[in-house]
Amino acid sequence: MTSTAKPVYDSASYRVSAISELKELGKYRYLLGQLIRRDILTRYKRSVLGVAWTMLNPLGTMLILTFVFSNFFRTEVEHFPVYILSGLLVWNFFSQGTNAAISGLVWGGSLLKRIYIPSTVFGVSAIGTALVNLVLSLVPLVIVMLIDGAPFYWSLLFLPISLLLLTAFTLGFGLFISSLAVFFPDVGEMYQVLLTAWMYLTPIIYPESFISAKWLPYYKINPMYWMVKMFRLPIFEGRLPYWNELLPALAWAIGMLVVGWVYFTSKSEEYAYRV
Repeated sequence: MTSTAKPVYDSASYRVSAISELKELGKYRYLLGQLIRRDILTRYKRSVLGVAWTMLNPLGTMLILTFVFSNFFRTEVEHFPVYILSGLLVWNFFSQGTNAAISGLVWGGSLLKRIYIPSTVFGVSAIGTALVNLVLSLVPLVIVMLIDGAPFYWSLLFLPISLLLLTAFTLGFGLFISSLAVFFPDVGEMYQVLLTAWMYLTPIIYPESFISAKWLPYYKINPMYWMVKMFRLPIFEGRLPYWNELLPALAWAIGMLVVGWVYFTSKSEEYAYRV
């Protein structure tokens, strides 16, 4: 008589380290690609304009903010639409990626209970999807630069490094905050409030010249200050970052990635029972 009992995967019996999790993620790269593909297709599945909304959303916000700041705050920043849009693209990538990392881990909870897959796959796919959206959003940025007459500097060749630093920081923070959200459900709601405050504490929609010398050192504690600066310098100011600008961004990106990855993987065996 053959047994009909179904095999049960016990996640508690499989301990994973930060290094082995990275190796496992490589084995599941096909699943990772499919998750990114699914997220992109389903997000705009029922929309008439489809993926075009990825480009239209930041463009519409930029137009509104440019009108408000140009007419009511009387800013004299040259090529102000380019200034605003470059900052918005960075912020949208960060906020969308980290939010998707939280919801992705919760969504994948039922799957984690049935089979073994690297739990980091949900966070990495969330950031991967946000990165695809960011690359698409560079199209309206180029269009705005052409319309506004902004110059295209040779320093634009530095942008891949800017994106790498931003992606590393966002992935690390996304893994960290999603792990906290699993153990403390209120973190997800609190994070939305934090994001709003965080955005206004970062010079994205207002010129950095608005910040007084007294408060600027406090702004520089903000990691997103450096991420935005790394992206904006080659586009807006047409120069490469100085070492005293690059090193803080590099430290935040690598430090957050390591902390987020190690913390997330140290708790990975508990996620299936928490979500």
